[in-house]
Amino acid sequence: MSKRKSAKYKLDRRMGENIWGRPKSSVNRRSYGPGQHGQRRKGKLSDYGIQLRAKQKLKGYYGDVTEKQFKRTYQEASSMKGDTGQNLIGLLEQRLDMVVYRAKFAPTIFAARQIVSHGHIRVNGVKCNIASRRIKIGDVISLGDKAKEMALVIEAQALPEREIPDYVATDGTDKVTFVRVPTLDEVPYPVKMEPNLVVEFYSR
Repeated sequence: MSKRKSAKYKLDRRMGENIWGRPKSSVNRRSYGPGQHGQRRKGKLSDYGIQLRAKQKLKGYYGDVTEKQFKRTYQEASSMKGDTGQNLIGLLEQRLDMVVYRAKFAPTIFAARQIVSHGHIRVNGVKCNIASRRIKIGDVISLGDKAKEMALVIEAQALPEREIPDYVATDGTDKVTFVRVPTLDEVPYPVKMEPNLVVEFYSR
C-alpha cells in the first residue's frame, strides 16, 4: 500500500479548487497556493502546464494512486475501444476503494482505502483488502459486521454534501451493487475534470 507523503488539502490549494467538495477544505478560506510564495500572482500556464494540472487534479482526486498505477490505467484505457478519456474515468470508478467511497461507506477516498485495507469490506460475500481491485458489473459490495458499527462509517452515511450515484444501487445501509460503468457526465465530481487533457498529456 502506498503511503501519502503530502497533506491532502495542500492539493486543493495548489489547484485552487475544493476537488473533494469537503466543507473543511482550506481552499474555502485561502484560495491562493500553499507555501511562502503562494500569494504571488501566477503566470499564464503553457499547454503542457494545463495538461499536467489536469492530470494532477484527476490523479489526486482518486487518493493514494501512484503515478505508475495511474499511467498503467491510462494505457489500459487507450487500448480499449471508444473514447480514451471516458474509458479512463470508467476504469478509475471501478476501483474497489472508489465504489466504497461512492456508496458512502467512508467519508473520504482516503478513509475508503483504509477501510478496505483493514479488511472491513466484502465483495460478493468474500473479504477483500485490495483497494485497487477492479469491480465488475453486478458485483455486490458490503460492509463487514464490525464496520457497520464504526463511527467513521456512520459519519459518512450522514454526510449531506454527497449523494450515492445511480450506477451504485443501494440495498439497505450496508450493501450496494455496481450496476454499470459510468460515463464522465454521471460521475459526481465537485469540480470540473478534464480527462481529454490527461489523454493529451500522456500521448505527447
